[in-house]
Amino acid sequence: MTEAATFQLEMSRQIRAPRARVFDAFTDQAALAVWHCPRGMQVLEASADARVGGRYRLVMGAKDGEQHIVGGEYQKLDRADFLAYTWQWQGSEPAAGVRTLIEITLTDRDGGTHLHMRHSGFPDAATRDSHASGWQSVFNNLSDYVDPEGSAGTLTVYGDARSTYVRTVRLALEEKGVPYTLKPLAPHHDELLPHNPFGRIPAFADGPIEFYETRAILSYINDVFGGPNLIPQTGPIARARCEQWISLINCHGYDAMVRRYVLHYVFPKGQDGQPDRAAIEAALPEMASQLDALEQAYDGRDFLVGTTLSMADLFLAPIIEYLARFPESAAMLETRPNLRRGHAVMRARPSYAATQPEFG
Repeated sequence: MTEAATFQLEMSRQIRAPRARVFDAFTDQAALAVWHCPRGMQVLEASADARVGGRYRLVMGAKDGEQHIVGGEYQKLDRADFLAYTWQWQGSEPAAGVRTLIEITLTDRDGGTHLHMRHSGFPDAATRDSHASGWQSVFNNLSDYVDPEGSAGTLTVYGDARSTYVRTVRLALEEKGVPYTLKPLAPHHDELLPHNPFGRIPAFADGPIEFYETRAILSYINDVFGGPNLIPQTGPIARARCEQWISLINCHGYDAMVRRYVLHYVFPKGQDGQPDRAAIEAALPEMASQLDALEQAYDGRDFLVGTTLSMADLFLAPIIEYLARFPESAAMLETRPNLRRGHAVMRARPSYAATQPEFG
């Protein structure tokens, strides 16, 4: 425990588990093999001789096949209170050969464990800073491993369940089989603003790692969690086509179909509390054109791109749910059998039932 501390990284985390369980997660070989890597990677090999002078080694694998190897020596172990161990990257890592020191302090707090990490001995600020997001992600995995609620104790979706975009994020998590917590918040709610300064829903948190904008949230979910890939893997044309339909929905479809049509029925602002007929009639030609393009996109298939579910389907399905509930749009769907078939396929999926809001 005599490493130079010219540059150091300090990080704290509240974990809903007893100190002994958290401590053992750092020293048990089988536990390390489950959680000790950033999101989107997996531990390929783990060894741990948890005693002073004993060594550990971790081989972490990325989805692209690249491996990252780190090892070190345990310097102090005081079960349930404190442990210290050296950390040294191997191979071709940018910081390979640099020996740093990690000190973990565990204290009881708020019915769980307050974890404080001090990672010291970095040769420069850039090397220190390059470790920050990785450790945040690793501790997200640790929380999933020891929290009784699993990933639902780490992942939070903020927003109203009736929002099509909130439902899109929830559909992605359900399709991936990842438990999460929904925090019901209306747009611009005071509790929402720390997570999205623009006040829009959804916002998303994976521990201290936060995102807003639905497409960005889905990209993160798809990259770091297992389960089916939500981006077509059949070549660049299919991937670009998926992005095309997402862009159409976000840039044009939502505005015409939801903002200028559905919401006029849900929150009527016309005379005598009735829907604004002029606004609704103005939206219909654009809606018809957009639905025509989507109708042709199916081309006899059950999904917008290829033969498997993609993000594009997750963006579209919650909107079609609403369109089927109002007269003009329901009539449009009646003359577009591909859209009806595709939506029937979505409605049959367990993820769809799991995210069905109470419309009132």
